[in-house]
Amino acid sequence: MCLAVVTLFYCLILFNAPQKLFRDSDTGWHIVTGEKIVSTMQLPRTDPYSFTRAGRPWVAWEWGADCVMGGVFRVGGLGGLVWIFAIAIAFVTWLWVRLNWAVGGNFFLTCLFASPMLSTANLHWLARPHVFSWIFMLGLLWYFESRESDFHFRPAHAIVLTLGTALWANVHASFLFAPLLALIYAVGHAFRPLIWNLDVRLEFKMARWFLTAALFTLLGGFLNPYGYNLHQHLIEYLMNGDLLARVGEFQSFNFHVEGSFQILLTIGIAALGGVLALAEKKLAHSMLCALLIGAALRSARILPIAAILLLPIANGAITDALRRARDLRANLRRSLSSFLRYSDRLRLLDSGLGGVWVAPVVALLAFFWLRVPMIAGQTGFPRDQFPVIAAGELITLPPDIRLLAPDKYGGYIIYRYGGARKVFFDGRSDFYGSDFMKQYIRLVEVRPGWQDQLRAFGFTHALLPNDYSLLPALQQLGWSVVFRDDVATLLAKSDLVGQVVNR
Repeated sequence: MCLAVVTLFYCLILFNAPQKLFRDSDTGWHIVTGEKIVSTMQLPRTDPYSFTRAGRPWVAWEWGADCVMGGVFRVGGLGGLVWIFAIAIAFVTWLWVRLNWAVGGNFFLTCLFASPMLSTANLHWLARPHVFSWIFMLGLLWYFESRESDFHFRPAHAIVLTLGTALWANVHASFLFAPLLALIYAVGHAFRPLIWNLDVRLEFKMARWFLTAALFTLLGGFLNPYGYNLHQHLIEYLMNGDLLARVGEFQSFNFHVEGSFQILLTIGIAALGGVLALAEKKLAHSMLCALLIGAALRSARILPIAAILLLPIANGAITDALRRARDLRANLRRSLSSFLRYSDRLRLLDSGLGGVWVAPVVALLAFFWLRVPMIAGQTGFPRDQFPVIAAGELITLPPDIRLLAPDKYGGYIIYRYGGARKVFFDGRSDFYGSDFMKQYIRLVEVRPGWQDQLRAFGFTHALLPNDYSLLPALQQLGWSVVFRDDVATLLAKSDLVGQVVNR
């Protein structure tokens, strides 16, 4: 509980959650979508936000999380969203500590690994549905680790796995990880007796348990409003390399940037854990480490997942290796044994302190802190990254303008105007597709053929960051400045200048 409390206040104060949780504009359309669903009690089936794809089929596959976000926003505004996501992040840490204990991790290594875990996870600390998915991932892995000594698959297991995955499937697309994780454990137990001299009957029982778990988690994933179409949509999206190559968060992390040491440390510890897990005959752990490390090196968005799932596994593997260390000098062996025994006592003490009474008190303190006028006044989309002032000028323009704005601004405009002012593009890359993204990149990067794209989309106005090369290019074509501040510039096409309100 102590680490969870530290995480909460680190997130709120040092990380500056009231602003940094909103550094991704996708939060905007998630909020508005949730509000619409809560109001109408219906899922959107076609695109309600863009003029470029208006009316086309849209799969709102994170609708459950959207409802939470929209409902919380209605009650508590952006401050309420900060509170709910900060609590979720703290709960992730609490589950992370429980997982460390479930795999037999060392108390002191848990405290030591908390730093790289938090430094890596906060790469993706955003007010977006994936934060809730981390809770499901940790909970499932913890559940599996707790079942390692239970050989019988009972109805309670089927209910928990089916309903848990069903809830997950309506919150975030990562529910596909559930049957995959179960299969990894099933394969690990099936192959262990083929590699090492182990009890074949016992291992095959465990393999059957996890194989059955995989079937029920697979079944749970179909309990969503889209049925199997959701699986088809997500698999097509994830297999579309041409599209993912153009989505920033699916690119590899730049390990040369400042502050990347903790992320490198996370990968190194996870790799060590994978090797030691194999030495300890924990084949499933080793396979999971190999899979997630490979995925994390390929895609930056997997790095937080690797940190929260693999560091506990590495802790358990390192602790087992220390317990089984042989041929040590007598004084070193005594010191190591004392260290491990003391750690075990602290771990048992922490496991017994559930912190049931601490959690609501800390949560209330965080809630009231976010209501302090100075904090509440600074809560929201960062003014140095979003057109907070410039977007306000759009109210002076007709509602049917065709506004050229980057995807980062698109989500914010959807939020700012509740979806009433249609956008050119936003962060729903699975909806827009790779062909559209190629056109978008050609246009905003002023590549050959960009003027053809400009005419084809029929833009009447543009809202662009001041550092975009497209901005002076449009001015050279005769587009006029309607409004400019130190973040963004609002332009109007030359033949429409007389129709805008001069400021």
